[in-house]
Amino acid sequence: MNDVNSNNQTGQIHFYQGSEALKNKNPLDAIKQKMAEFSNVKNVSFLLGAGVSSGAILDMKGMHDEMSQSIDKNPNLQDKTKDLYKKLSGDNLEKLLGVLYAKKHFLEGTIETEKTEKTEKDSVNELINHIQDQMFFKINIDLLGEKAAETLSLYKKLYQKVALRNKDLSRINIFTTNNDLFNEKALDNLNINYNNGFGGGLERVFNPARFNYTFSKKIDANLEKFEPLENMVYLYKLHGSISWIEKEGNSLFNIQEVPIEGGTRKQNKEHVLIYPTPLKQNQSLGSPYSDLIREFQTKLAQPNSVLFIIGYSFSDEHLNNIIYQSLASNSSISVVIFGKYEDCPLSKINDNRIYRIFGESETGENIHYFESIVNKLLPDLDENKEKSLLEEFVKELTKSAVTGA
Repeated sequence: MNDVNSNNQTGQIHFYQGSEALKNKNPLDAIKQKMAEFSNVKNVSFLLGAGVSSGAILDMKGMHDEMSQSIDKNPNLQDKTKDLYKKLSGDNLEKLLGVLYAKKHFLEGTIETEKTEKTEKDSVNELINHIQDQMFFKINIDLLGEKAAETLSLYKKLYQKVALRNKDLSRINIFTTNNDLFNEKALDNLNINYNNGFGGGLERVFNPARFNYTFSKKIDANLEKFEPLENMVYLYKLHGSISWIEKEGNSLFNIQEVPIEGGTRKQNKEHVLIYPTPLKQNQSLGSPYSDLIREFQTKLAQPNSVLFIIGYSFSDEHLNNIIYQSLASNSSISVVIFGKYEDCPLSKINDNRIYRIFGESETGENIHYFESIVNKLLPDLDENKEKSLLEEFVKELTKSAVTGA
């Protein structure tokens, strides 16, 4: 089956609905029109993966390649720790951490009979701590620096286009597997309110019940009448954040959000929640990860929903299964995937609710990259507003002409 062709010498734009290529003389316009339609769906969610921040931060494979060299040359690490790292297979640091935590859990559950077992535990712990410290440093870039400027600008443009919604529509949901602070920085710079599950004053603690809070403003001084804030975003960091730590306090969940200085190494000894390790204190089944996963599932179960997937590699089976389940149980959901992903099950299913967008524009730009999506595909709210007013005016004008009024 032939894909949509942009009919130019430079590149080809592909726009699929299910397994069928949508044919149009100008596919870019067709995509933009469909994006504008989806932007007015009642429940809009985004799933942002590592590709969204890749202009400033290495992905897990890139970090693994750099860390392999640094570990081998690091004089502070024991030889046994270096040997342990060399034995690990794979090039994804998150998956390697999962293996290390499984080994740590196993060793902690056995009775020490020999000194070698204690040495092995020390090596596992040292390697886990080293990997997490290095991941933190690589992710915690200076958001005000030149390296982050372009990526931060794209995040800001994203929120400028999607955050402000009609009061009759649900507020936007941003789900992300990224641990960096680009979302928070962009929202703060734009003075956009956001709810990330944390609340409090001097100590910001996690409480999943906050995701059910609605932020409203009073619209009548004399009456108890309210309406939702227009510029409001719900932010769900599915894999944690470099600004989250485990710390006991006056909270049921013992998870705090703390300010950190960009471009610095980890300063405190608390465990930073930057990866949902499967066995460390049962985090994959406990807070905050289970709460965030549940919110993802709940939002995708809502009728009249659309999920935009950008820069996500489909490497998290927990999240993949929730997307599959939502398609199986929610007949009114649409899923828009930016990227080819030939091996992904969603790319092989002939389901008209699944859209895929990828390829090159006439100028040779990858249309499924974050930059192109933000600059070329997402509708501008001001343009939509002007278009709606014009359509309403024409409608009223036609009505008047018919009735002779």
